[in-house]
Amino acid sequence: MMAKRLKEELTKLTGKEDANTLLSNFRGDSSLESLGPVIGISKVLKGEMSREEYLIRYGHRGPHEFELSIPHPAEESDWLEKQIEDFKKANVDVEGLLKKQRAQYEEAWKRLADRYPKKAKRIEKKLAKAGEGARIREAVRSEWTRVFRVNRTFALKAGELTGIGDDVFFLYIDEVLQLLSGDDAALKHIPARKETYEKYKSLPPLPSIIRGRFDPFKWAEDPNRRADYYDSTMPPVTETDSETLKGFAGAAGRVEGTVRVLTSPEEGESLQPGEILVATTTNVGWTPLFPKAAAIITDVGAPLSHAAIVARELGIPAVVGCGNATARLKTGDRVIVDGGQGVVYILD
Repeated sequence: MMAKRLKEELTKLTGKEDANTLLSNFRGDSSLESLGPVIGISKVLKGEMSREEYLIRYGHRGPHEFELSIPHPAEESDWLEKQIEDFKKANVDVEGLLKKQRAQYEEAWKRLADRYPKKAKRIEKKLAKAGEGARIREAVRSEWTRVFRVNRTFALKAGELTGIGDDVFFLYIDEVLQLLSGDDAALKHIPARKETYEKYKSLPPLPSIIRGRFDPFKWAEDPNRRADYYDSTMPPVTETDSETLKGFAGAAGRVEGTVRVLTSPEEGESLQPGEILVATTTNVGWTPLFPKAAAIITDVGAPLSHAAIVARELGIPAVVGCGNATARLKTGDRVIVDGGQGVVYILD
């Protein structure tokens, strides 16, 4: 809430673009957990961090942190090597991006301080407090994720002891406990649950907010579907402006480029340096892809979402919370991303 009010104040004083720039640099002289995975790989390549240390610090973070049936990165023996090789191929310069962003931040700050010298000190304190809050919030989330993944260890052990292996993830916790006690009645439900899982797995990510009756398969067929919310009480939306997408100003900057729509970070190898990454939403598992992208566009997000924060820290233009970017754009489209105004112009 404090960061939101601060952004509103900065926007009134400096405009959207400088406000976004001033709300970057949340890492300050410390670290920001969302950036950790990408900065860490850079350090590994320079010999400043060992592979073992990297896996201890960041191996529990990934795109599927709340899905216990999916291994976290540290469980994959070659995961880190793949990340390192991808960085080498893309010739990613993380430090260069951070230095460029820092310079933009200092220029925006100088403009504000020169124009409002009496307000500068108070705003500087607010920016420092907002940055500290962001770092604490992300550090807590990281450690909570580390603890949460212990549940996967329990489930895997239960699957091993009962002889059902990964099928344990198709049981409810009470059914797992009953199975460990010798009652295997719930095993009969596993085939039907697997079939249902595969059926729904083929769908694009569902809306974050769903109100009323919702048919996911009918929704997926709608070319104008929104991925941020669904409300059955509202009439269907017919897109009247085919040349623009509007969202939140995530990170300042304007760039023209070619779109690459990804449904998951596992498809990241197809993202070519300089392309514009389009995704439903992002989390820390997407972070290693950001330095390759010329800009970021998401369906779901707000000025303090993962995509916006990381893009601002790296100085990459971003428009977040567009609602239906993944439905309206396709790989190969040409667009202009105006991160400072929160608008995407579709060229072809």
